[in-house]
Amino acid sequence: MTKAYIGGCACGAIRYETSSQPIFENHCQCRDCQKRSGTGHGSYLTFPRRADVTITGEANTWRVTSDSGNEKIHAFCPTCGTPVYLTFPAMPDPIAISAGSLDNPAAFNPQAVTYGIRGHAWDTIDASLHRFEKMPPR
Repeated sequence: MTKAYIGGCACGAIRYETSSQPIFENHCQCRDCQKRSGTGHGSYLTFPRRADVTITGEANTWRVTSDSGNEKIHAFCPTCGTPVYLTFPAMPDPIAISAGSLDNPAAFNPQAVTYGIRGHAWDTIDASLHRFEKMPPR
């Protein structure tokens, strides 16, 4: 049986669902994720095809240049402000869903820490996870 990933923002204005399986699950400690989350990292499930994720509701977006120099588009709820997903103009197919927006956050199974070089001593993350100083090569 295929596992479904379902979630959305805190107020319910934006919802998503996919039966696709994530290709990467990570904690990211880049400065952008720190500022966006208000803590030491962001946590994401990346799915291979945006077309396989059904999203209802209208998100607001803002663009930012990441630590790697690539642009990211952050999508968030205009009502409650919840970060819901990220897309990448340089790679139009993948979509990264914010792990905290899952209805069942236990479905998140992190595999790695990215941008560990930007991590803070007070943001302790499972030491058994593979740690990359920056973004791993594809």
